[in-house]
Amino acid sequence: MAEIKEVSKKEAGTPQGAERTRPQKVYTPDVDILERKDDIVVTADLPGVDEKNLDITLEKNMLTIYGRVEADSLRMHRLAYSEYGVGDYQRTFTLSDEVDKDRIQATMKNGVLRLVLPKAEGAKTRKILVSAEAEA
Repeated sequence: MAEIKEVSKKEAGTPQGAERTRPQKVYTPDVDILERKDDIVVTADLPGVDEKNLDITLEKNMLTIYGRVEADSLRMHRLAYSEYGVGDYQRTFTLSDEVDKDRIQATMKNGVLRLVLPKAEGAKTRKILVSAEAEA
């Protein structure tokens, strides 16, 4: 029998000394990180966010994802019951020098963000050729 697991959103903390400018809750999006030979792929779930309301910034080695959710559709209705909190999303990653920061690509489809972080040439795995040494 399959195990049933309840999943809930995690609210993101506010950095010390900072205040939010929107009254909206801010959640930490769940991500999957996959390392491949030439790149690292980050997939983040951002339900309710479209590409116009998504900001991805890179400052020094800090990559920040911030997605705004517009709750206008809820204003036209009376909510009878809700198990899903509406709010914005924010997550920050520290990138190493292994990532070629000039070639990062981002795509968004159906509330799922896909970031491709190409590896820098020096960080790519390479095969070392082994040769046999002649006996003396």
